[in-house]
Amino acid sequence: MRLLAGDGRMSFTDLARETGLSVSAVHQRVRRLQKRGTIRGFAAQLDSREIGLPLTAFVSIKPIDPAAPDDAPDRLAHLEAIEACHSVAGEESYILKVRVASPNELEDLLQRIRAAANVATRTTVVLSTPWESRPPAL
Repeated sequence: MRLLAGDGRMSFTDLARETGLSVSAVHQRVRRLQKRGTIRGFAAQLDSREIGLPLTAFVSIKPIDPAAPDDAPDRLAHLEAIEACHSVAGEESYILKVRVASPNELEDLLQRIRAAANVATRTTVVLSTPWESRPPAL
């Protein structure tokens, strides 16, 4: 798992060599991990600047009406600029990771988030990202 988390494109042959197992044993283990849901998939990591989304921000949200249903993730799922939604402990209910092309697009997205989920927002703009998507320590 540690090897695949670092390089999801590593071949079964290379995995076998690194682990000391046979190629067929590695293949079977990876398939079992996929069936169990331990490995949820493999994806390319895109450079957000290169694809025209240089502005990353974290948007904390909390309901305007605390008695309202806790359905913000469902109400926001259609907004493609939201890369991740995390339920959190603390004053806010969720923290959203968003990527957009410009400050104007961020402002528009914030208005759409507020309207869609009836929430208040607090935004932190990312200035730089020294590292992210670090594999877990297994």
